[in-house]
Amino acid sequence: MYIDSNGSNFAEKLLGYLQKVDYKIAHSEEDRSIIYRLRYDAYIREEAIKPHPSMMFHDDYDDLENCWIFSLSIDEQLVSSVRVHVISPEHPKGPALDVFPDIVGPMVFEQGCTIIDPTRFVASPEFAAEYPELPYFTLRAAFMAVDYYNADYCLATVRKEHMAFYRRVFRAEILSEPRPYPSLQKPIAIMCVDVPKVRNKIARRYPIFESSFTERRFIFNKPDTIPENKKPPVLVSSLAS
Repeated sequence: MYIDSNGSNFAEKLLGYLQKVDYKIAHSEEDRSIIYRLRYDAYIREEAIKPHPSMMFHDDYDDLENCWIFSLSIDEQLVSSVRVHVISPEHPKGPALDVFPDIVGPMVFEQGCTIIDPTRFVASPEFAAEYPELPYFTLRAAFMAVDYYNADYCLATVRKEHMAFYRRVFRAEILSEPRPYPSLQKPIAIMCVDVPKVRNKIARRYPIFESSFTERRFIFNKPDTIPENKKPPVLVSSLAS
């Protein structure tokens, strides 16, 4: 599933696919239930969780006010999802902070950093086979959060076999070897992207990760339709593109 290329043709191909992808935040219980089922199917296939009668996979982190659950659709069909937490001194909640407090804690409480913590990246197996570039489309959501919240760091809590992809594409550095992770049967490592240091280098190589401020604001800031407890923290970046 995880592929890479240094060629400009690959970057152009990604941009061409981007026109098909619709990014949304899942606010309603109905939309979230569909994503929870997609998660369950994905994690069961990987033997990362135990079977459950509900055939859905979610946890308390999904309900935090600094949590955004993305759904990605092509032709109105759900193809993938990723969950993004915006961790900051004002909102010190998120899975990475709880599992790796010795690493993430000092970033938040001592340095006062804003951190993007993407987790629960899952994809439809049918669409993943048709679109092997799906990881780039999906993780673009985290990149948009990085820009919108002017984040200092973006984390990657991943299994060992996926670390090479994040190191290659996002220049992520390994901060810890795999540890036990809540609700998962396989250990997870933590990696970190130093945003000010590498953000522009990543975007030059993969222009798909760029987004306009208008697009980011449309996704993250819709006070007329977003329930009060799902509105974004007031950390809006002054960056525009």
